[in-house]
Amino acid sequence: MLESTHISLTTPALLFPAISLLLLAYTNRFFSLAALIRSLSDAEKPVSHLQLKNLRRRIVIIRRMQEAGVTSFALCVLCMILIYLGFNQSGSVVFGASLLLLLYSLVLSVLEIRISVDALNIHLKGLDGL
Repeated sequence: MLESTHISLTTPALLFPAISLLLLAYTNRFFSLAALIRSLSDAEKPVSHLQLKNLRRRIVIIRRMQEAGVTSFALCVLCMILIYLGFNQSGSVVFGASLLLLLYSLVLSVLEIRISVDALNIHLKGLDGL
């Protein structure tokens, strides 16, 4: 199967803008979560155990999203280098690994969104009690 697979130098380059935008979005999520955590620590009201657990999970997931995205980006660059040097089969394998890491990053993104929605629901429950 790999013997017949041939990708050009421009194929992995097509992922550069997509991965860059994803990394920017992930960084924005991280910064907004960091700002939320800092604001909670300054707040007078106590923070529920469920909220803290939720925030910790989200931090770990966002870190993994960023790591997978950066690694995917690095593998795209490595793939281009391999293709440039004439190692097309190796380049194809590295490109496949890059795509898998990108997919993993996207799955983690969906998971983080779901946890974020759970956090909002916890907050809404707290508001119901007022």
